[in-house]
Amino acid sequence: MTSRARKNWLAACVLAVTATVALAGCATTDPTAPAGSSDGDSAKGDAVVVGSFAYPESEILGEIYAQALEAEGFDVSTKFNIGPRQQTIPALQDGSINLIPEYNGNLLAYYDTEYTERTTEDVDAALPDAVAADDLQVLDSAAAEDKDAYVVTKKTAEDNDLTEIGDLKALEPFSLASNPQFGELGYGIPGLRDVYGVGVEPGQVTFVPYEDFGGPDTVQALVDGTVQVADIYTTSPALTAEDLVVLEDPENMISAQNIIPLLSKDIYSDKLAEVLNAISAKLTTDDLIELRDRVEGDEKASAATAAGEWLSAAGLVK
Repeated sequence: MTSRARKNWLAACVLAVTATVALAGCATTDPTAPAGSSDGDSAKGDAVVVGSFAYPESEILGEIYAQALEAEGFDVSTKFNIGPRQQTIPALQDGSINLIPEYNGNLLAYYDTEYTERTTEDVDAALPDAVAADDLQVLDSAAAEDKDAYVVTKKTAEDNDLTEIGDLKALEPFSLASNPQFGELGYGIPGLRDVYGVGVEPGQVTFVPYEDFGGPDTVQALVDGTVQVADIYTTSPALTAEDLVVLEDPENMISAQNIIPLLSKDIYSDKLAEVLNAISAKLTTDDLIELRDRVEGDEKASAATAAGEWLSAAGLVK
């Protein structure tokens, strides 16, 4: 039994029995204790507790990090489905986790709400100083991105010669589906107008709010013609399943959202960086789409299974 499997069994044991029996039959360190406070390999600085946000893609990425590190001899445990940054950053600060897959643009926005960086290079360059205030650091970002995108059907793109966001002017008037906040965001309706000159005249763009953040209701509205444009995330399996077209953003109106490891400085080692940077060097947006489809689609694969098979196919674990 690997160290991580043993910890998962121990956690299950604690949940399955009363506190008294748990102390007698599952004696171990407190699973809620800060990372590095347990015995064994923790004393060597190799103990890693990987966290995730509370949605499938983040758990998949957490599994990729965890399994790759465990394969290289790190003592790994996981605490997935924590919640938003308002919970994950404090968890990193108090040591209950010490590594999490992040998104570079949104992470920078958490520390600097008025940030102006948009490209991957600029966002990555600004992050080290931003997170250092919390004794955190980032490693290499991946080519893989999960970010908002202006999306149309293939037929709409072909009929109107649409390849970039600015081309939407040829589609006016049109309806656009997105989350309710999109009407006020800098990369939403205001940005569409100010950056690309689309929807300048009243009534040219009708905003139709949907609460599922690019989910099935938004996709269905686009596919059935209720709206002509939709804000759908770039790793949505619907992009391939429905043969949808993501419009290019040459002005970088939408900030980069590359996958990037965020970790506590006290667990850094050259070996850990080598493992995580190797993942970033391989991971693509198409990989994320396929991984999400396996977990969220008809197959219903576990995050652990999908992650492990991706690592093997990428040649990162034997």
